[in-house]
Amino acid sequence: MSKDLQNKMLFQQVVELLQNARQQVLRTVNSTMVCTYFEIGRMIVEEEQSGKDRAEYGKQILKGLSELLTNEFGKGFSVENLDRIRKFYRVYSISSSLMRILEITNSSSLMTNSESVKLEENQTTKTQSLISFSEESISKSLISFFKLTWTHYVFLMRIDDEKERRFYEIESEKYNWSVRELKRQYDSALYTRLALSRDKEGVLKLSEQGQIIEKPKDIIKDPYILEFLGLRELHQYSETELEAEIIGKLEHFLLELGHGFTFVARQQRITFDDKHFRIDLVFYNRVLKSFVLIDLKIGELKHQDLGQMQMYVNYYDRKMRLEDENKTIGIVLCQNKSDLVVEYTLPENNEQIFASKYKTVLPSKEDLIKLIYKEVTE
Repeated sequence: MSKDLQNKMLFQQVVELLQNARQQVLRTVNSTMVCTYFEIGRMIVEEEQSGKDRAEYGKQILKGLSELLTNEFGKGFSVENLDRIRKFYRVYSISSSLMRILEITNSSSLMTNSESVKLEENQTTKTQSLISFSEESISKSLISFFKLTWTHYVFLMRIDDEKERRFYEIESEKYNWSVRELKRQYDSALYTRLALSRDKEGVLKLSEQGQIIEKPKDIIKDPYILEFLGLRELHQYSETELEAEIIGKLEHFLLELGHGFTFVARQQRITFDDKHFRIDLVFYNRVLKSFVLIDLKIGELKHQDLGQMQMYVNYYDRKMRLEDENKTIGIVLCQNKSDLVVEYTLPENNEQIFASKYKTVLPSKEDLIKLIYKEVTE
């Protein structure tokens, strides 16, 4: 091995080490700041609870504290921000996920320290329970729980449903979502789209583990939201134009498809009996270890479209799939479909061919939920 190559390899290793160190420092700083805000929120809430007229007294506390902190530390401690910090504590102090972590940590502490503070039997709120934990156990648990940036939590606080909020926390941490991507996934009702295709146990898993991919159905969404393409809802476009727009925004499309997808080919030609066929888009899912074929259709889904996809899937299974890979998955994306056409065209135990709608504009969350429920109940 030449010295130049050795030096380049050493350089790359050092760069990687330094980059990892910087990321670790940033994560530590973010976590420390978020935990500090949580503690500040606790102090404000406790002080408010000691006042007679809580609403008026609370305003006085925030105003006075804002002036003092601004004089001491500069910007960042406006009344609005302190109110946001107070809300942060109130939202997460009753989080069952955080409470479970605190209870586990506190139980471990009680086993090694007989003087640890025990929970009072007459507590009436989770907030009171949280305050009763030892300061040391709280500090350790908060650091292990709050792993996102403050900006993430400012957005997450707006989500009232705790299960839904916890799902987005897990996915943001697991896949390093930026706040912008988090907002986009929330606006497209990702949790709702995934939850409605699952039973109660499956929905619970979403809130505890995020999206777990174990079988082909786990990667399917209905509808797919393609608002990033910039196509107007009533605009006339061809399947070729739709495909071109997707390729132009491939990174966004991969994010909408979900976890583990890699792009393989567009207009993949397959030939037999001197006839040529082209598959619009070919992907590979590394989690399922399967090829995923996508056909784009304008207008109403026809049974012939599903038959054509079945042919593509069979070809890939017999000619392209390796022995250690799982069966090929086919998805037909269409503007509209009849569930009965899908049901009667495909085999009863079908686990390979799927038909989903796509939307080229982002509906309101309420409209999207209505659309999904309509699909489920029809």
